[in-house]
Amino acid sequence: MSDPALDHHASSRSFFSDSTNRRWLISASIMAVGLIAGGYLLGDGLTRAKAADRSVTVRGLAERDVKADLATWTIAYSATAGDLPTAQASVDRDSTAIRAFFKELGFPDDAIQPTGVNVSNFTNNGVQQFTVRQRMTLRTTDIARAERAVKRQFDLVRRGVVLEEGSGMAYTFTKLNDIKPAMVAEATKDARASAQQFAKDSATSVGGIKQATQGYFSVEARDGDSGGGWGVSDTPYKKVRVVTTVDFYLR
Repeated sequence: MSDPALDHHASSRSFFSDSTNRRWLISASIMAVGLIAGGYLLGDGLTRAKAADRSVTVRGLAERDVKADLATWTIAYSATAGDLPTAQASVDRDSTAIRAFFKELGFPDDAIQPTGVNVSNFTNNGVQQFTVRQRMTLRTTDIARAERAVKRQFDLVRRGVVLEEGSGMAYTFTKLNDIKPAMVAEATKDARASAQQFAKDSATSVGGIKQATQGYFSVEARDGDSGGGWGVSDTPYKKVRVVTTVDFYLR
């Protein structure tokens, strides 16, 4: 006949053993699920990180034709004589002729100003010579009137003014800041079009901007060289250009 106390003790040990085993099984199951979920999230995260790192770098161009709003005409002339007063008097006559020329064209007196003078002397076959060089500059925002003046520049020559090298009209566009925002937008739009073509060819799509560089604005002569120098080498017609570099995300 069995002892009730012993049976009860054995039953208790069996109960606690089963309870401990169940707790271990539950813990192991939770851990396994956690590892599986963590592995999935890690793998999905790496995939998303890799996808987020996909990008394409393209350049966008924007150009705009503008007309200069400032004209600067530098007139260089000189006179040489055996003494300084004679050379200076000759230069003064040329200065008077230049001022009269611009006054006849309708420019105000303060539109033309002296901007430089130089005096040098040298000896030629034992005879001392003096040379006086002077510069006068016309500065005006009346572009149409400035163009007419350049077309009549030979009237100065007919009046005895010998134009030296370095004389010439320069036209400047000063309102670049007014058109910068719109041109940057145009260049960015052009860059996105290039990125979309790339994405289409690679079976992807274009996302947002990862980073962008505006680039430099350039203002050049629309119809060729504007290097100045002689006569009408420059024109008031300019071309403004900007190239942006943009990195787009691909998705």
